[in-house]
Amino acid sequence: MSNPDRYAVIGHPVSHSRSPYIHSRFAAQTGQSMSYTTIDAKPADFETTVRRFFAEGGKGLNVTVPHKEAALQLADELTPRARRAGAVNVLALRAGGKILGDNTDGAGLARDLLNNHRINIAGRRLLLLGAGGAARGAVAPLLGLKPSEMTIVNRNVARARELVERFSDLGSLHAIGYQDLGNDPYDLVINATAASLAGELPALPPGIVSSRSICYDMYYGRDETPFTRWALQRGCARAIMGLGMLVEQAAESFYLWRSMRPDTASVLSALTAELRA
Repeated sequence: MSNPDRYAVIGHPVSHSRSPYIHSRFAAQTGQSMSYTTIDAKPADFETTVRRFFAEGGKGLNVTVPHKEAALQLADELTPRARRAGAVNVLALRAGGKILGDNTDGAGLARDLLNNHRINIAGRRLLLLGAGGAARGAVAPLLGLKPSEMTIVNRNVARARELVERFSDLGSLHAIGYQDLGNDPYDLVINATAASLAGELPALPPGIVSSRSICYDMYYGRDETPFTRWALQRGCARAIMGLGMLVEQAAESFYLWRSMRPDTASVLSALTAELRA
């Protein structure tokens, strides 16, 4: 019997990742022979670690915080959505040893919002917190859902402005700093910062949410994240963690690697139950 094809998620930190659980479920569901592990690599070791993984027979990697922009530079080829985003969260080995970079974050987020949570974004005001790799992957798919306007807020306003310049042809887009946030509530607030991973919260005025606001954290935990807890305490309509985004973007990765699209609903249900237990 041949050895299973090797895949992994690479990040720093990465021990919390549920990606091995998700991809093992996808593999069992579709009858694929593959193994999936975690790789913790500091930024200085990222490129060496990735090249060694592929040189030793690895087939594909998911890329998480803080390596998504470094993965863009490492890839030999890019999909159109990765090139557009300027960030990569999936690497795949191609013929001739070439490494293909893709970005499935935005597709995963859009699918989770639309299919799993039935959230209609068209015509609504949207606030995106953060301008790093996770935000980069999300901007184009979110603008594709036709919000009336979208504001990107970031501590380094220049990074937010860079995203506005990159994506301004797709819709009404603005860049501000946290000090510029007023008390005008948004319909949808999405946290794309990594603050939740550190148990922290961006500096947010309470007025950006109302009883009609939906708040979404791209990150997740066994309990509420600091952002979803903050949102609920301020009376938002709904506060959602990004477990569904994780599963949906993983399914996009799986399709890139194996040319098979797994069923996400059953895996999301099982993962949610496991976290609650």
